[in-house]
Order: sequence, then structure tokens, then C-alpha cells
Amino acid sequence: MKKFSGVGVALVTPFDEMGNIDESSLRNLVNYVIDGGVDYLVALGTTSEAATMTLEERAYVVNVITEENAGRLPIVLGVGGNNTAHVVEELDTLPYLRQGDAILSVTPYYNKPSQQGLYNHFKAIAEHSPLPVILYNVPGRTSVNMTAATTLRLALDFENIIAIKEAAGNFEQATSIIAGMPENFIFLSGDDGIALPLISIGGSGVISVIANVLPYDFSTMVHLALEGEFGEAKNIHLRLGEMFKALFEEGNPAGVKAALHAKGVIASQKLRSPLCEVSDSLYQKLKRGV
Repeated sequence: MKKFSGVGVALVTPFDEMGNIDESSLRNLVNYVIDGGVDYLVALGTTSEAATMTLEERAYVVNVITEENAGRLPIVLGVGGNNTAHVVEELDTLPYLRQGDAILSVTPYYNKPSQQGLYNHFKAIAEHSPLPVILYNVPGRTSVNMTAATTLRLALDFENIIAIKEAAGNFEQATSIIAGMPENFIFLSGDDGIALPLISIGGSGVISVIANVLPYDFSTMVHLALEGEFGEAKNIHLRLGEMFKALFEEGNPAGVKAALHAKGVIASQKLRSPLCEVSDSLYQKLKRGV
């Protein structure tokens, strides 16, 4: 499962000006990030705006990505939610799951379950998933934090729970997970801006937003760090510092879509409501950064 080390890119879903999926731009993006040196693709994550898509649209996005990828890189599919029974039903029935190599499943949002509730939720997912499971802890979006103790309990109890995308921004929690995790478990940063220091304490990589737009620079930084070449990795990290912040200044994926549009990778920076495009001032800042 070390194929999920390094850089996974949380792909955006390009839309045209009418709000429909832009297949041509999506294909272009897939080739752009692969050529840039990322290690695997993540479809239907938060950055994809999957929450605004129908089941048919999600299947279409996966089909396009799979076809354009043509077996070059592993593919991780986002499958999660705040209704355990519904997530389990999707794991049992979604036809496009056979096109993936693992699933990424977020902690349940809005409900604010206890740690036992989180354990029960992911236990059900592990027992039904036809693919290896990557946990996703992102309390800034879900209003619930999965503790290191719960993460480690899941990692030890279920062999098919292979990794965590940890986006709590808490170094003490990250340290506890890395110190106690099983030998083959994979710790992935969920934040681009702290991927380098997390790798320095034993992390194996990152599921990245910035890799959509600067895949070569960011992948080079991560690969250097994983090889222990922290001097040059640090230089790249510092050079990317302003972009780490700018991409999230008016929300994700608004920032990264604006940057991709400015770079000419996608034809439109259109988002689906309730998200909206970035201000002109931020667009110009992003344009200068890419």
C-alpha cells in the first residue's frame, strides 16, 4: 500500500459556464498533474465539489478520470457522509468503485458523533468496503475531531484501514498517530502548508490541493523530503508559502480553480453554488503566482 505515499492530488471538477462538467478540461487536468509527477489521483474528494453532484455525475467524473489515466497511476475515490447506513449502501452498490484502488472516507459532518460513534462508523465502512480505506480527519469542515486514540484503534483493528489523511493541523495529535501506528499504516498530511514538517517526523506524504496547479514543484518538494533531502525541500516549501495561503484565501476549491484557469489548464473557474468565484484582486494574485 506504499503506492499511496508521496503526493496524491485532490482533483477539482472543471465546470463550463453553464455549470456542467467540462470533460475536455478534466482530461487536460489529469494529464497535466500526471506529467507534473504526482503519485496518485484522488477523485470525488472535497475539492471536487462532489457534494453538489448527482450519482450519475459522480460516475461520469470517475469514468473520465479512469479513461484518461489509462492505468498510469492509482486512483482513490471519495466515499463518505454523515449517514452510516447510506455510506454502507453506496459501498455495496456503487458501480464505479471497481475503477478505484482505495476509498477516502471523511469523518461524519454536522452530527458531531462521539469517539465511539466515529469508531462504529468506520468499523461499518471497513466491513463493507471492497477497497482499502483511507480515513480523512478534517475538523475544520466537519466540526468533529477524530482523536489519535480513535485513529490508532481503527488502524490496529482493521487491516483494510491503511492510512489517514490528517487535516486537524495539530502537531501533538499527528505525533501521537505517527508514534503509535502499525508498521504498514500510512500517515498523510491533509494540509499542503505543513506537509514538509509532518514528513520530517515520519509522515509518508500528502493529499494535496496545490498539486492541481503546481504539481511539479510540490511533488519535487515532497519527494526530496521523503528521500531525506530537507535542505532543497525547505527552499521549495518557502517559495510556495504565499501560494499555500492564497489558494485558500477565499475558500477551496475557488482559489485552485482560479489558479488553474489563469494557468490555462481549465477553460472556466466556474463553481457550483453555494461556492462562488474568487475576487478579481485574488485572481490577479494567483495569476502572478502560477
